[in-house]
Amino acid sequence: MFLIFSYSFRSAVVAALSLGSLQAQAQIRVGINLSTTGPAAAIGASSKNTVMLWPKEIAGKKVEYILLDDASDPGNAVKNARKLITEEKVDVIVGPNTTPSALAMLETVAENETPMITLAASASIVEPMDARRAWVFKMPQNDTHMTTILTQHMADHGVKTVAFIGFADAYGEGWWREFSKLAELRHIRIVANERFARTDTSVTGQVLKMMAAKPDAVLIAGSGTPAVLPQKTLIERGFKAQIYQTHGIASLEFLKLGGKDVEGTLFPTGPAVVALQLPDQHAVKKISVDFVRRYEAAYGAGSTTQFAGDAWGAYMLLANAIPEALKTAQPGSKAFRLALRAALENTKGLVVPQGVINMSATDHVGLDQRSRVMGKIQGGKFVYAYGG
Repeated sequence: MFLIFSYSFRSAVVAALSLGSLQAQAQIRVGINLSTTGPAAAIGASSKNTVMLWPKEIAGKKVEYILLDDASDPGNAVKNARKLITEEKVDVIVGPNTTPSALAMLETVAENETPMITLAASASIVEPMDARRAWVFKMPQNDTHMTTILTQHMADHGVKTVAFIGFADAYGEGWWREFSKLAELRHIRIVANERFARTDTSVTGQVLKMMAAKPDAVLIAGSGTPAVLPQKTLIERGFKAQIYQTHGIASLEFLKLGGKDVEGTLFPTGPAVVALQLPDQHAVKKISVDFVRRYEAAYGAGSTTQFAGDAWGAYMLLANAIPEALKTAQPGSKAFRLALRAALENTKGLVVPQGVINMSATDHVGLDQRSRVMGKIQGGKFVYAYGG
């Protein structure tokens, strides 16, 4: 198979054939930067699982995938980007998984005129559009999409006051910005605003402040397994009201680590996470179910995550754009990268597991309200709850 994997940013492990013979045969080179270790490993693991299912040919061209691990560290992500571009001569980069790493990579991909399809969530990665962000496309829904349905659910279910705790980084700040705006519009009062680091081992101080405000609900704006900590602390301290999380929690590792403490959690999510339970009329149900069946045939029933669905969408986006780029130039050239960037930007009506993509020069996500529903953790599983 025409595939190279590296699980460290320091080295590349060649699968099946030598690098030299692969370079001679492969015609499209896709660099992949994921967080397969570190605090975001629960996210990166699902992305990696999906990458292993990507077809090895697009538009009649063999595809070579070079996978690096950034260990959930933005500095490593930048090093990986440079390695993929300057040493591996990739035509496009897919990843990273986290917002801080994606923001750190903007300068490198723009300077080298290499398109990047990121699997990180914050709208700040692609907004406001500028010369750097023109090279970046994003698979996860913007915080605005998710916040809209989340605050709608709160308003429809009588939530009047909310305490907020989010990551002390771009992910948490993005969620605070969007949630605070929409909460005000829906007349939901925010009674506490706290932060925590992904690597923190205690949030007792923040939780005590939130509980003292006696909110109707708490929103935790975190992702992966670090998002469990505030919820466990709330439960341990006797918090009884509703807890909301974001779409960043939809991983099996979150369920395992959270256990009974995360039962009943409500969260906005991409349709792929609850594909089998979507209303039949949902615009993406067929594509989403097809992906879930493919993924779970490889990794087991109930194994689909938000991040797996995003990664399959990245493949579909590439498979849709590459034939257009090939009409202009061949892989391995600047002309091909330019043509691929243009083809990605002009994607229209592409149905992926998480929504329908219609991109433009000012919108490098291209998703609308069909890209999210509300999910719930019930019986140790992610289930459909609302919307769509």
